[in-house]
Amino acid sequence: MPGDRDDIVLRPLAGPEELDLFLGLDYVLDEELADDLETGRRLPAWMWVALRGDRVVARLSWWTKARGEAPMFLDFFDLDAALPEEERGAIGLRLLETATAAVIPAGTRRPEFGRFLPADWREDDTVRAELETLFAVLEKSGARPLVERLRLEWRPGTPVPEPSGRLVFRPVRDREDLLELMTPVMEGTLDAHGQADLASGLSAREAAELHYDDELAHYTTPREWWRIAELPGTGEPVGFVIPARNNYHPIIAYIGVLPAHRGKGYIDEVLREGTAVLAAEDVPRIRAATDVGNVPMARSFARAGYTTFQRAIDFVWDAPDPSGS
Repeated sequence: MPGDRDDIVLRPLAGPEELDLFLGLDYVLDEELADDLETGRRLPAWMWVALRGDRVVARLSWWTKARGEAPMFLDFFDLDAALPEEERGAIGLRLLETATAAVIPAGTRRPEFGRFLPADWREDDTVRAELETLFAVLEKSGARPLVERLRLEWRPGTPVPEPSGRLVFRPVRDREDLLELMTPVMEGTLDAHGQADLASGLSAREAAELHYDDELAHYTTPREWWRIAELPGTGEPVGFVIPARNNYHPIIAYIGVLPAHRGKGYIDEVLREGTAVLAAEDVPRIRAATDVGNVPMARSFARAGYTTFQRAIDFVWDAPDPSGS
């Protein structure tokens, strides 16, 4: 069977010195690999290749947020487009299953897979065919697509409107201050990851705590940037925005309007505040993302001058694999 030939060798990198081997295929995140290895966000043992001689015909890698953490995300999975489709898919599946068995402990759920896509990937027949082969491999391994997202960017020089006065903003006081607002926002969320957390059995409060502790708490940029929006005079909370910088870019990490205040145009003003906080830091760009299905949020970003420069798609494995493969 194509792809089952004995000349294919599957193995992890022997060390950081083999990074050039891993770069035998390409992806938009290649430039981050060296720093990820240096900082421990990525380990050579998590970076696997399928080799035919000295040629890389497939590769994959997991990532984590900080040195010493377990693999959190499968964010590289590339197949050699020069191979016939059937062979490419068979090699990719062998690599995925072999590497997963070696890296992810048996009985634990596989980390989510995420892939950045060209904004027009469906309109490019070649790109679409290559991606659909990759997606088919993931589905054969038991994964399912969770969500497609817009990747958005604001650039310096894009106007930031003056405050309207409809809302006033204050910094977040502490964890509980923010969780009190994240919880009701989670209850009516249009975000697919939030919905998945709730579907798993978590309460809205538990899902908010998970989001805070697994993501927001790890940002090292000033907490003074985080803003809560209130009605003038009464101090009634309306929403919040979390401007931050992750390991790579300034971002709008999280934004929400409380259910009682939705449909009144407040989201534009909350986003304006988060954008202004980062713009005042003279950042080279601001990145953000929202689910394709979250139409109100996507429209708000567009009104604020954010453009869609890419898309992203996430796949998940719903159940732990008892075999670890």
